[in-house]
Amino acid sequence: MNIIESYKPFEIQEIELEEWKQRPVKNNFFELVLVKSGKGIQCINYNESNYQNGSVYLLPPLKCHSFTIEKPTKFVFLKFTDSFFKNINNVTIDRNEWFKEASYILSNYNQLPGDIIKNDIDRNHLTSLIEMILQESRNYGKESVSLITSLMTSVLELLIRNIKKSSYYEIQQKNTDDRITKMLTYINENIDKTELLKVENLANVFMMSSTYVSEFFKKQVNISLREYIIKAKLKLVEIRLLNSDFTLTQIAEELGFTDVSHLSKTFKRYSGISLREFKNNGEYMLLKRTACS
Repeated sequence: MNIIESYKPFEIQEIELEEWKQRPVKNNFFELVLVKSGKGIQCINYNESNYQNGSVYLLPPLKCHSFTIEKPTKFVFLKFTDSFFKNINNVTIDRNEWFKEASYILSNYNQLPGDIIKNDIDRNHLTSLIEMILQESRNYGKESVSLITSLMTSVLELLIRNIKKSSYYEIQQKNTDDRITKMLTYINENIDKTELLKVENLANVFMMSSTYVSEFFKKQVNISLREYIIKAKLKLVEIRLLNSDFTLTQIAEELGFTDVSHLSKTFKRYSGISLREFKNNGEYMLLKRTACS
């Protein structure tokens, strides 16, 4: 095991394994995994997918993931940690924008197995970025924190681009209208902009009648538009509670809740526990995939 870097907001580990051993789960955002060599099977939520040289995966901060190694495998783990958002130190970066991008990835990742990168160009970009991060970490250490942080931001952008091309797990039907994927992407990109999520605006953006938007959404996603938006916001509430030092007042204001009381009541109605109980438990609830299959 070789931990090459442990500076905030990231940890980098390059390791060759013959057998996978379950590691402790922490409430970091997620880990990006690059398979440099080897062969085997990746498992998330009891769903399996073969991996090979060049495969790129996203590991959520949940217990239900593993690798079955068939041929000794060299992994690179690039961990996006939460500690950066709790202590900005001297790293020069837009803290809120970085957090927003990482939160978007974690809240929209579908928690299914398989390569997260959808085309060879992005795969080459990502592999090059990771190699640059590794080289900087080995050669310069703390002097490279600022540069590596910039490279990590580019990695985030590539992940977001590919997540937008993947299937949202909320869609129940196999044969869906292409507009629903675009609508889901639009909603999640603007989840903190209440005005843009109103039915009248969605109708205008997607060229539907106001009376049809909610019906269309419910038919495609199998839950109401209102419920989807609330749950999407509450996933971000979970991320902010476990991965940042944002206050409840800041969280409520940012995500369009009337006040902390409104946020607290809504969270308890959908999760079954209070915000305090959730934070004390320290485990995601709404963010987990609705079912393992």
